Order: sequence, then structure tokens, then C-alpha cells
Amino acid sequence: MRILMPIAAACALTAISIITAHAHASLEKREASPGSYKAVLKIPHGCDGQATHTVRLQIPEGYIGVKPMPKPGWTIATAKGDYARKYDLHGEEVASGVTEVTWSGGELPDDFYDEFTVSGTLAGVEAGQTLFFKATQLCADGEVAWTEEPTEGQDPHSLEYPAPMLKIAAAGGGHEGHGAHGDAPVAIGDLEISGQWARAMLPGQPAGGGYMTISNKGSEPDRLVSITSAAAGRAEIHSMEVVDGVMVMRPAAGGLEIPAGATVELKPGGLHLMFMEVAERFEEGASVPLTREFEKAGKVALTLPVKAASGGGDHSNH
Repeated sequence: MRILMPIAAACALTAISIITAHAHASLEKREASPGSYKAVLKIPHGCDGQATHTVRLQIPEGYIGVKPMPKPGWTIATAKGDYARKYDLHGEEVASGVTEVTWSGGELPDDFYDEFTVSGTLAGVEAGQTLFFKATQLCADGEVAWTEEPTEGQDPHSLEYPAPMLKIAAAGGGHEGHGAHGDAPVAIGDLEISGQWARAMLPGQPAGGGYMTISNKGSEPDRLVSITSAAAGRAEIHSMEVVDGVMVMRPAAGGLEIPAGATVELKPGGLHLMFMEVAERFEEGASVPLTREFEKAGKVALTLPVKAASGGGDHSNH
């Protein structure tokens, strides 16, 4: 990791870079709709062999009315400044607010991780936009700055010290907001999607499951042809049925047809979404970003709230 100190041996710097590449600072919820949003900054470790004693978070434009959550053992300080524009916050026009939050006086050893939380409102932002929550760790002999932004077309994972990112979802598609929940009905073309959620994953579980109900209110059939998620290396539509007394589970060949005037339910024990090569297991209370592409209705980006792992049965637990 980046430590500002007298030049060390080249081999030590190489080892530090390797560690950082596999343990970047990040946000717990990386996609949200405009409205209320709780940003949980995850710091994965201290410095190389040293404890972090201060964490500084820069508040991006478009995230307003920010308040930090008290954290035992740490002292909180805020810096305030003018926004680039005026915003409406709960019916009141605001032009300034918290632009930086600093937690200091604590101790995050290199062998542990910790979370730092602020709450605010996403305002004046649009679907598809990305906000960067730049963070810096201060240690006894230097610092680690998670402040790099990708250039257009660049893979953020190729950066050595990427800034934690938040992608803005369509209104009504995020897990948080004033009356806008991840499982609220969303219309796209003649289709209505409702009751979407993902199952919390148990420790060591290799894959996660997702569910929803799709209603076709049109006069022509449509088809769910693909699903993708930033939370998984692969995502597929899976069927589940009993054949000669044996439970058989397989990818739905050719996608999933949504007949005209019909409702198709994806649920535990039946048709469902499968998330594989998951980087961080789904935990109850978090959310999973998902983009679904329909043959006629097109693409829609939504967020699945993660709920308890109990109940139902699909092969995500196998």
C-alpha cells in the first residue's frame, strides 16, 4: 500500500502493492437510487505492519446533508463548505454542508478491518452516474490514499488505489430512499417487476440466489435473455424440477419467456437467479446490484435487498 516514508527496498514496495490489490477500501452498498443513503466505508486493514489511527473521507458532490455516525474509541471532526450548486433537502434549499469527515484517535491494526459510517441524501444525481468517496488512512509513518478515479473506458479494478465508488440507480430501483425500496414494483415497457430480493449467503457458500415476480401486461410475449451483476463474476437464470424423484437444476436455455398476460414467479425451490464467483458473500441488510435485459422491453438496472437465508431451497446452498 502507499506509505509516504523514506524510500524502502524495492522488494518491500512490490509486496505492499500486491497486498493492496487484493484488499481495496470500498462501500458496503455500491449502488443506490436518489434519496436517503447510508454510506458504510469499509477499510480492509491498517498500514503494512502499522495500525491506522485516522481515516479521512471526502464527501462527493451530490451527497448532501451528511452526518457521521458516532464510533466508540474514535473522535469525529467535520469540515464544511459550499456545494457546487443549490439543492432541495426535505423542502429546504441548501447551498453548503459537510464536505469532509475525519475519524481520529482510534486504532485499526493491520490484521483487522473496520467500518466508518455517514448518512445523507443523494440529490441532483442521475441514473448511471458514479460518485467517488475518496478516503485516506493515516498511520504512524505515512498514509494510504484511496483516491484514484478511472478514466473513460478504464476498468476500475486495474487501478492500484481506486476510490470507493457508488453507482446511481434509476429512481425506485435502489434499496434506500423516501418510499423507494429495492423490492418496490418497477415498470419497464409492458412488464412489471416486483418482490425482488436476494438470499443471504452462509459462510463458505459458493453461490447466491435471487428471486422476483415478473408480470407481462402486454399483448405480446417477452423474454428475459440475460442478467449481470457487479457483485458476481457470473449470473444466470436457473430452473429447478424433480425428474424421476431426483432434483435437477440447470441454466434456463434460451432465457426465460414471459407470456403475454401472464405472471412468472422466480422463487426458492423453483425458477431463480444464480450468482456465481461472488467476491463478497451477500449479508442480510445489504443489497445486490442487478441489470436485467429483456428481448423487447430492454435493460433495467435495479437493486435486490438481501434477506435472511432461511426458507425455500435452491442450489445456492450446495
